[in-house]
Amino acid sequence: MNTANASAPATDPAVRDYTGADAWSLTGVITRLRRVLRSSVRQEFPWESLPMAQVEVLQRLADEPGMGVSDLADRQRLATNTVSSLVQQMVTAGLLERTPRPGDRRAVNLNLTQNGTEILAAWQAANDRRLGQALERLPEAYRNVIENAVPALAALAALLETEDQTRNRDQARQSGTRP
Repeated sequence: MNTANASAPATDPAVRDYTGADAWSLTGVITRLRRVLRSSVRQEFPWESLPMAQVEVLQRLADEPGMGVSDLADRQRLATNTVSSLVQQMVTAGLLERTPRPGDRRAVNLNLTQNGTEILAAWQAANDRRLGQALERLPEAYRNVIENAVPALAALAALLETEDQTRNRDQARQSGTRP
């Protein structure tokens, strides 16, 4: 809800309640878009060659190289043991490499291998092609709306991510565990 208009009467059309149908619609559209885009990309890039969980790990490590398993699990919102297993599969497949973290023999830094970088680039190119082809078929007005919405959607994602991290830290402090 827009806090600048929080004191406005509920009948004011400028004040919208984003907790109901609007939030549900946004979530539904984003979920559907992700699902159909993944399915569409699979026409060019077979599922067996790179499961979506591995794509997401490669994307994260391309953006934030050198991350450890625990940090990666936190960022991906997955259990550490799940990420550890995923990382092991990806190391075995030659997509990732583990390097000892300087000063801590028990910890490792994770980085994409050359093969991992190339496979991620191929997946992203297929993704870009499929999305680009679909966007070209939309009316220009819709393309403009979508393009202009990207920064706002990125800000919304960052806000939700920050709120989740803060909540997790607060809960960990209260329970005496690591976030």
